[in-house]
Amino acid sequence: MFVWVFFENLGKGLYTAAGYSGLIQYYIQHGHSPAAWKAVMAQAAGHAAMAAPMQALTEISLGVLLVIGLLTRPAAFVAFLYLGSLWISEWGTAWIWELLVPVLASLGLSIGSAGRGWGVDAWLAQRWPNAPWWLV
Repeated sequence: MFVWVFFENLGKGLYTAAGYSGLIQYYIQHGHSPAAWKAVMAQAAGHAAMAAPMQALTEISLGVLLVIGLLTRPAAFVAFLYLGSLWISEWGTAWIWELLVPVLASLGLSIGSAGRGWGVDAWLAQRWPNAPWWLV
């Protein structure tokens, strides 16, 4: 999902300062998120030249890490926090389940045994079984 969203947003120009700021302003004007959260979003929109590339890097990094299974549980926890913040930002502008299901799935991956069977994490744990792989 993260890799797909990255390329979709890249194609829409949402990682440019103007595109990012416009989207955030839409959420502020039309959304129902708490006023304190709208203030946080306004700060992000005001610094869109920096926030937009950071969001792009976050989305593609989380996507790649989760696909290859490297740092799976920490990446899933960051995805949980990130998607939760997006879910709050989109209150009133999108279908409520659109992001809630991926938020909960990310939480499940972060507290479950994700990365213990397949992926780079599992390979590293098999290769060095005595290493303190707290991630796996």
